[in-house]
Amino acid sequence: MRAAEEPAGTAERERDSERDPEAVSKFVEGFAAQLVEAGMQRMPARVFAALLASDSGSLTSAELGERLQVSPAAVSGAVRYLSQQRMVAREREPGSRRERYRVHSNQWYEALTSREAILKRWESALREGVASLGAGTPAGRRMAETLAFFEFVDGEIAAMMERWRVHREERFGLD
Repeated sequence: MRAAEEPAGTAERERDSERDPEAVSKFVEGFAAQLVEAGMQRMPARVFAALLASDSGSLTSAELGERLQVSPAAVSGAVRYLSQQRMVAREREPGSRRERYRVHSNQWYEALTSREAILKRWESALREGVASLGAGTPAGRRMAETLAFFEFVDGEIAAMMERWRVHREERFGLD
């Protein structure tokens, strides 16, 4: 069987046997801890870090459970959260009912751009707040300043994402 025809996960298991599993686990748990400190829930952080640390960027629920020593229910809840955040995608294995979970190749870009919709909703709500409170009142001015901040951040994120696309293409040859 050629490498391209190998069942999903076979080549990765071979590469994993060349690695120090303890060092990989230490990285996964350490990076997950950093994500938790930044506000992510613990189990989604661990699942995300495990996916990120896998060569294929794709693992089944069973593989994730085995690597993280957690139940399928814990993996399922974590994947649901990560999918909602657009940080992972669910895929069906060809000819199987099993799902694989794949980290997006540009997961940080996806995660940040999904925040744009939230910023737009906040901006809309703040505009209503300024209008209802009155722009000349202390509360109205505070709302207007908050609105201006989110409009600024929204514009900066859009410009930064465009710079990232160019940088990524130059550095990694990806579009």
